[in-house]
Amino acid sequence: MRLFAALCLALILMTGCDPITKIMKSKDPEYKLRKAEDYFAKKKYNYAQQLYEEVMPNFKGTARFEDIYYKYAYTAYYLRDYMNAENLFKTYMEVFPNSARAEEMDYMRAYTFYKQSPKAELDQTNTIKAMGMMQTFINTHPGSARNKEAGAIVDACRTKLETKDRNAAKLYFDIGQFRASAVAYEALMNNYPDSDQSDLYKFMSIKAYYEFAQMSVDEKRTERYSKVVESCQDFMDRFPQSGYAKQVQQFLSLSQTQLKTIAHEQPSKTSA
Repeated sequence: MRLFAALCLALILMTGCDPITKIMKSKDPEYKLRKAEDYFAKKKYNYAQQLYEEVMPNFKGTARFEDIYYKYAYTAYYLRDYMNAENLFKTYMEVFPNSARAEEMDYMRAYTFYKQSPKAELDQTNTIKAMGMMQTFINTHPGSARNKEAGAIVDACRTKLETKDRNAAKLYFDIGQFRASAVAYEALMNNYPDSDQSDLYKFMSIKAYYEFAQMSVDEKRTERYSKVVESCQDFMDRFPQSGYAKQVQQFLSLSQTQLKTIAHEQPSKTSA
């Protein structure tokens, strides 16, 4: 019995300590809004969010509703509820398409996806969305002061996607899936043509193709060593000053030697 009484007392005290409880009981929307504004200014966004949500029906259709909704959307953002914030920024743009804040909301909506972008080894759906939406923002608002930051975010997203793809290509190589690795490294070159690691990607595709040729059955060796030779020659044309040029030259020589050996062996096999 004493334990039950103590629990009840603790519950009463906890309820009484919550500053928003008394405010929420008020029937005065103006009072609630003032308190919401006060909490927002003091960065107590959890309280502000609850109060804005409470009073929005009272101010819908008035000139003050836009500002209330604007701050309500930001409470979700500041509370790191980025999924909800994205939806609120989107709704703001739909409800107030001609607002002076429309550009800001467009940017913030894209930014919420960037904030949800995970580490490179995880699923990059939000990274792709952030990059696409930021690029759309730049195209839609060519004179925006936010474009420099938007461009930096596009670059950061692209770098993260490149890192994920590079790690996948390396993993294929490490586990002996050489053909898949070579294709993945070639895709890196095509998907990220401005990368400062293009010569590495080309070199690794050559290395993977060479290992793949080494493992091939006799009927496929000529075709696959020829692919290595072709890739090596392309590398020398495109990256003559690369630090990988010496190693590429070695793969070229090895592959040419293999092709000569195969050509020499074929007449013997035919006569046999």
